Amino acid sequence: MEYRGYKATVTFDDDLDIFHGAVIGTSSVISFEGESVEELREAFAGAVEEYLAFCEEEGVAPDKPFSGNVALRMSPDLHRAATQTAQVEGKSLNAWLAEKVAEAVGAGPK
Repeated sequence: MEYRGYKATVTFDDDLDIFHGAVIGTSSVISFEGESVEELREAFAGAVEEYLAFCEEEGVAPDKPFSGNVALRMSPDLHRAATQTAQVEGKSLNAWLAEKVAEAVGAGPK
């Protein structure tokens, strides 16, 4: 699910017959729930709006979702070597770097 750039994961609780959702990619805890997909979407939007309003009232900047873009600086020699290695593996430099970062942090491909 996505709303105003914020993304959420959703689980279904069979015992309570309800969906639970949580916004990901922020240090703040933003959760919501609903009994139907439509209700869940409305609750998600409401939770994000409440979070943004709370931050404004408190005068703090809200956590913003990560864009997925990273500016990376490296030496020209390392840039050349990484590009050549990616080419040998039949990948773009971006795809190769993303794969290596995912391996380093123990995450699967996204």
